[in-house]
Amino acid sequence: MQKSVTVEMLAEFAAAWNRHDIDALMSFMSEDCVFETVAGPEQYGSRHAGPEAVRAAFAAAWKNFPDARWDDGRHWVAGDRGVSESTFRGTAPDGSRVEADMVDVFTFQDGKIRVKNAFRKQRPALPARA
Repeated sequence: MQKSVTVEMLAEFAAAWNRHDIDALMSFMSEDCVFETVAGPEQYGSRHAGPEAVRAAFAAAWKNFPDARWDDGRHWVAGDRGVSESTFRGTAPDGSRVEADMVDVFTFQDGKIRVKNAFRKQRPALPARA
């Protein structure tokens, strides 16, 4: 019997992002996981395949935005697909800030996340806080 993913699992995955807990995040990912980023040189952004590459790409979010948060999460699951909506907030090392709505589209396999495909509204960086 195939394990199914729940809305509660996606909420726990989102909470791990906000705790900056890379080990917890990776526990949700399948062995053949893929992460497609919000930006990159390709139409799909950048693609990171396999646990080591995905782990490094996930950790880069906190390097690029040390205070990164994904707020106001809303999650849906339908069979082997799911969606999480949130508002991303973070401050870059230069002090500029990002605040933008985003969506993650997931593909599941055997109760784990196989693909995390991230989309974020593109807008200019906000000025550093005074």
